[in-house]
Amino acid sequence: MSDPTPAIAGLGITEQGKVYGRTARQFAAQAVRLAAADAGIEMADIDGLIVSGGIKARIGINLQNALGLVDLKLLTEMQGFGSTAAQMVQYASMAVQSGMASTIAIVWADAPLKEKSRSSAAYSGGGRSLPRGFDGITASNGIMSPTTMYALAARRHMQKYGTTSDQLGHIAVAQRAWAQLNPIAQFCGTPLTLQEYHDSRYIAEPFHLYDCCLVSNGGVAVIVTSLERARALRQPPVRVLGWAQAHPGRAGIRNDDFGLVSGAAQSGPDALKMANTSLDEVGVAQIYDCYTFTALLTLEDYGFVPKGEGGPAMAEPGMIGPGGRIKFNTGGGELSSFYMWGMTPLHEAVVQARGQGGERQVDDHDRVLVSGNGGILDYHSTLVLGTDN
Repeated sequence: MSDPTPAIAGLGITEQGKVYGRTARQFAAQAVRLAAADAGIEMADIDGLIVSGGIKARIGINLQNALGLVDLKLLTEMQGFGSTAAQMVQYASMAVQSGMASTIAIVWADAPLKEKSRSSAAYSGGGRSLPRGFDGITASNGIMSPTTMYALAARRHMQKYGTTSDQLGHIAVAQRAWAQLNPIAQFCGTPLTLQEYHDSRYIAEPFHLYDCCLVSNGGVAVIVTSLERARALRQPPVRVLGWAQAHPGRAGIRNDDFGLVSGAAQSGPDALKMANTSLDEVGVAQIYDCYTFTALLTLEDYGFVPKGEGGPAMAEPGMIGPGGRIKFNTGGGELSSFYMWGMTPLHEAVVQARGQGGERQVDDHDRVLVSGNGGILDYHSTLVLGTDN
């Protein structure tokens, strides 16, 4: 009887960052082709396609035609914001386990950056309608963008637990240090000091410039198939051992835990249980880090540090960054590497699980935890990946 375990067999990534002249769909098509080549399969071997695009990029299921794929057994478009990438892997894994499809391409791409335009303009405007009803109350106070909403969440954590901006700065500095070891990182070759962090301008207090993720053009794709098939292909198989989702749905409810707890608190333990493993066995974690605060909150909710003690832990010497006790976001994350929604942590997770991280490779990579966060702490997905042993 064949092993029903699903596995990631291919990984494709386009150029990242200020790459112009291509649409999101073109980036997506290139990423899928690169993933197929990485796995050592032909495009005709793909019998499933799951597509997701950025905030403005609607790639659509007709990407099938751009790729020349025919007679697909699985075809869908998904949207779970930053939790989408891990969700796509989960659905592909279930499809492989059930026999619905055997070789599924998963892709996410975006192209928000335009030449001669500031990065800050990438996700602004676009005919956004003015908030109505209760949402108009926060909007009238200037709280109407993801950054201002996350800043509000961070403020609540600060008020409750005493978390400081300096502690968030240690996360930004640590991830920039990891990015120095990642040749594809947008900030590779550009170190960051804590003083530079504090000197950077405020975007929305308490967030400085370096508390906020990058904006990137590009695409990332993976190929999910059976472990049995993956073993016969070009790359070391990365087993998909466990997964879970958690979507609190309590945003705006009076006396809720906004800013104090995320869906990671539920989806993390559930995914670890499915993988028949524990947090102690996780050697490296790839955490969704649209903001430094998001990384801190997720690390607390997964249990890497106790609830409310994440801030002091991040500032403790030898705790994070290369050589630190907690190995997370080893490629630089969305803060310093590139921003491809949940595909950023997924990409680095596959690299680490394969043992292909070069200078940044973590020795203990048998179990890799991957998080995806969407909305304003509204949606969460978790993956547990493993090596083939």
